[in-house]
Amino acid sequence: MTRIRKDGAEYVGYEYKEKSVPASFASLYLDSYPCFGWEEDPNGVSRKENAETAGRAVLRFRRDRKICNRAELTRLQRNFDSCVAEIDALEQSKRSGAVIGALVTGIMGTAFMAGSVFAVTAEPPMVVLCILLAVPGFTGWILPYFLYRALLRKKSAKVSPLIEDKYEEIYEICEKGSDLLI
Repeated sequence: MTRIRKDGAEYVGYEYKEKSVPASFASLYLDSYPCFGWEEDPNGVSRKENAETAGRAVLRFRRDRKICNRAELTRLQRNFDSCVAEIDALEQSKRSGAVIGALVTGIMGTAFMAGSVFAVTAEPPMVVLCILLAVPGFTGWILPYFLYRALLRKKSAKVSPLIEDKYEEIYEICEKGSDLLI
């Protein structure tokens, strides 16, 4: 039951890598990892998505174990991974500051509204104080949406050039890796 190959094909040993990446960067990894000698594993088994992997993609790669310049390719690959992690952190930093500002404003508005409610339910009711506290309360409830958008736009203007620089660094790393494979 053994089969003899006559086409001269030799055994190729592969090393395998499974990488869980944010779904938004899956295409970048699929396009860039071949520059470090990796190819997508055609035999990779896909798993069902669960709570741990929500918003993430599991990519499976393989590469020839006898690849030349393995140490340098691995170093470049680590640089690539760190650049992608920095891009992800910069993207998240855009939203985090805006969310914090909007939440603080909303909580302050809620505190003013609580003071307004306590003023109107006091014995005797203090209607003037209720109105004075309700105005900043309603403002604190309406303002967070606009504040979020303004802070997000401002932070995006600061962070976008940094993100572009990181993408340029990624492209240079991939070019170096691709040159090592030739």
